[in-house]
Amino acid sequence: MLELHCHTTYSDGTLTPHELVQEAIAAGVKALAITDHDTLGGWHEAQAAAAGHALEIVPGVELSTVWGNRSFHRLGLYPDPERFEGPLGDRLAGRKRRAQAMVDQLAELGYPITLPDMGPGMAPGRPHIAKALVAAGHARSYEAAFDRFLGDGKAAYVQYEKFSAIEGVKLLRACGAVPVWAHPYLFRGGDIAQVLEILMDAGLMGLEVYHPAHSSGQSATLSQWCAQYGLLKTGGSDYHGPATDGGNHASHLNSFHLPLTLLDAIKAAAAELNA
Repeated sequence: MLELHCHTTYSDGTLTPHELVQEAIAAGVKALAITDHDTLGGWHEAQAAAAGHALEIVPGVELSTVWGNRSFHRLGLYPDPERFEGPLGDRLAGRKRRAQAMVDQLAELGYPITLPDMGPGMAPGRPHIAKALVAAGHARSYEAAFDRFLGDGKAAYVQYEKFSAIEGVKLLRACGAVPVWAHPYLFRGGDIAQVLEILMDAGLMGLEVYHPAHSSGQSATLSQWCAQYGLLKTGGSDYHGPATDGGNHASHLNSFHLPLTLLDAIKAAAAELNA
């Protein structure tokens, strides 16, 4: 009953933290990680919504980094917000600059859009731009917006500002967070086994073994590596909300029925980092 990878409206999810908590409770989730992209903004609302319910909120983040010219996502569980606030503010500002650069590029191409107002602590991303393209009538669907404009290498695509995966691992550890490689088999920037060795040397502590994009064989391989190298196992639905638009994050809460015992080892590792 463990969910360690979920998003809210503070990044590219479609549900507010309060709404996500309500769905998690209905789905039987007992521990829910809020892992918005490059922001901790949704934690407090989720914790308030979970008060009085048998649901533990796990503080987390999904940190955007790069490996070469490819995006590389890292989960960080139990970061110390005081140590993380400054560096994460830099990453959030970078996301806003990137989003604006894509908006400017679209305008130059003749497809002007208006992004929705996003308050402090909210992280803009390509899904917000895709929705704005659909709303402006420049794309028929979310998928069409990515296929024509926003996918890697497309006309309006802008790469993340350079912040390496190794720097990301070190930053998370320095801020007391347990660094976990998110959805490894979605990575397209090199051989996973070779990259894993380099990241372990940098301080990587876990692998997201269970993810909707992983086949059973891929999850088995990741689980084997965790046993071989003493890495933590995590998993989650990468939930972004109900798949009402056929987007690329279609999943269901609690789809893996992961045991809460997986969280015990992660808590122990976080406590050791923060000792």
